[in-house]
Amino acid sequence: MPKSIILKKNGGPEVLELQNVEVGSPGPDEIKVNNHAIGLNYIDTYHRSGLYPIKLPSGIGLEAAGKVDEIGSNVKEFNKGDNIAYASVPLGAYAQQRIIPAKIAVKVPDGISHELAATLMTKGLTTNYLLTKTYKLRAGETVLFHAAAGGVGQIFAQWANSIGAKVIGTVGSDEKIKAAEENGYSHVINYTKSNFAKEVLKITKNSGVPAVFDGVGKNTFLGSLECLSTRGMMISFGNASGPLDPVNVPKDIQPKGLYLTRPSIGQYFTNRKELQAGADQIFEKIKFGKIKIKISKRYKLADAKNAHSDLESRKLIGPAILIP
Repeated sequence: MPKSIILKKNGGPEVLELQNVEVGSPGPDEIKVNNHAIGLNYIDTYHRSGLYPIKLPSGIGLEAAGKVDEIGSNVKEFNKGDNIAYASVPLGAYAQQRIIPAKIAVKVPDGISHELAATLMTKGLTTNYLLTKTYKLRAGETVLFHAAAGGVGQIFAQWANSIGAKVIGTVGSDEKIKAAEENGYSHVINYTKSNFAKEVLKITKNSGVPAVFDGVGKNTFLGSLECLSTRGMMISFGNASGPLDPVNVPKDIQPKGLYLTRPSIGQYFTNRKELQAGADQIFEKIKFGKIKIKISKRYKLADAKNAHSDLESRKLIGPAILIP
């Protein structure tokens, strides 16, 4: 019988339970998938802890790649044996086999492995909307990205470089500096040792940056605003250090006429056509060598607790996956 990680209560990594599950057959608009690789994402820890409330008991995980095992009667775009990937609700990707709505899956082209695809959906689609939709990054611009050695951070700098932009990155430890530099950051700042806002202003000769991409949250928010130039955009898309405090608009936003946005994947990829187009852009950059992915660690599905502990303690340098 297939196994899946089940969440019965919120808490630390210890609440993740590996159980046998009955999968059954897909409904008319669904597909049954055998997962070959599962993406590990920081948002998974929010669902587990209760920061992002979910109805319990529940599966966990948004992202995986594998092969189609069975299709529903209305499904026309997929066939049994197709290589697919997905990164969307319903939760439950931490599983050997599961049923998902066909509309959340994309076809994975030849030359892209399941392991690679499982790291590319959430992180790649996030990068895609951040620099092509939320803020349309242009050649010659220099922007700031926090958590430069993380999964999204590694893809972001490479994509930005491929269009002729430069990225200043921050990291939380000296050992992550090299990883960030290898992925194309023009400058890397350890924000635990230096005042990153002052460093950014020094690098930009006090002009600041037109955009800051911040997945760290609470600890970097005010410094990020300080880095922005007049009419700059603050893109807050994560809470690795905790959720944001309430924003004082007259004090923090008004003086420089700043923009503040809190985007997510679901707002930019609203149907399967948009999803496939977004994924294809990522797959193309991988195929042409514009983006290179190095998987930092592979965990067994049964070791999901350890994976979450490593993720929350910021031990991982780059994307990691679970192997069912």
